[in-house]
Amino acid sequence: MKRRDFITKTGLAASTVVCATSVFSMGNIHSANDTINIGVIGTGDRGGGLIPILNEIPKLRVTACCDTIPFRLRQGLSLSKRKTEGYEDYRKLLDNKQIDAVLIATPFSTHARIAMDAVDAGKHVYCEKTMGKGYGATQNLVAKVQTSNVIFQTGHQYHSSRLYNHVVNETRQGRIGKITAIECQWNRNGNWRRPVPDPKWERMINWRMYREFSGGLLAELCSHQLDFANWVLEDKPEKVMGIGGVDYWKDGRETYDNIHLIYSYPKGVKATFTCLTSNAMGDYKIRVMGDKGSFTLDYTKAWYHPETYEEKELGEVDGVSGATLNWEQGKGIPVELEHQSPSTQALMDFRDSIHSNTQPISNVHSGAVASVCVQMGLDAMYEQRIVHWNSNALPR
Repeated sequence: MKRRDFITKTGLAASTVVCATSVFSMGNIHSANDTINIGVIGTGDRGGGLIPILNEIPKLRVTACCDTIPFRLRQGLSLSKRKTEGYEDYRKLLDNKQIDAVLIATPFSTHARIAMDAVDAGKHVYCEKTMGKGYGATQNLVAKVQTSNVIFQTGHQYHSSRLYNHVVNETRQGRIGKITAIECQWNRNGNWRRPVPDPKWERMINWRMYREFSGGLLAELCSHQLDFANWVLEDKPEKVMGIGGVDYWKDGRETYDNIHLIYSYPKGVKATFTCLTSNAMGDYKIRVMGDKGSFTLDYTKAWYHPETYEEKELGEVDGVSGATLNWEQGKGIPVELEHQSPSTQALMDFRDSIHSNTQPISNVHSGAVASVCVQMGLDAMYEQRIVHWNSNALPR
């Protein structure tokens, strides 16, 4: 997965993030000057990739790393700027009273169990998406967090993006009129495999290929876009249909190498999700379509495309009368807003939620809805049926 972790310059005044409702009493911050000591559980591609970002965020300090694969643990420790303790067993890391919070970036199937143990240990939790594998694990984790006094943030980092927040706010204020459809894609051309130095590590390193551990492309990629659809619509889907297959990479994988799903929402909006591994055309894209216009988003940029020419700023460009000023061909009018990369902003928001004792915008509840949506989609594809939302899927 490509990560765009840099500061992007783009212009309209920064919109505020819709977040922060007060929760429980804040856990103790043991370190000086309100610095949060954080342990990273899982130092593979994602966990290891976030350590350098954590190093640069004030009042966050990586003090421990954990991984069951020795060379991954060594890599994680080498990325930390400070003295950092290494653990092969995450439970021993949780026993460390000097650690205030944990970042969980382990295989999908282990998220809920580790997160629940962390909550029991009194640690604040940043849990990478997708939050829980299956309905039961998701329900149990929500119930656990609801009875705790810790801050829990789900790693749907686009929920923290000031650019994405701006687009959501503009959409809710009627900028594109009534939403009629959402189109999402996340395409790449590659087999999605990681190199394995020894065959004994195959299932641990390439866990994304195996259904026992993974939800495949839907859980690892499209879950971000599902979270966005739920967020902008302020709703959850009624039903989903979908299809996928192992049609290109004939290498023993169990999770699909291409997926195509349609989620139907209560007010008639259909949201489509496509993910390919054999063609990268278009890369990552979300398009929110309304009867007065559309917004298109990529990793760090957005464009507004009005339906009527009266809304366009027309002028004379290169002597061509009527050409649209500030119009990017094929995309629309750029949404200009200065903002941090989503991953950086999400970790900053986690820190701020702990300090202010407020619920993150991407919390256990929004994360749980996305988890249920992922499982619905997997059931639809694997069982070749239409799957409906179950009102008992989550604790009330």
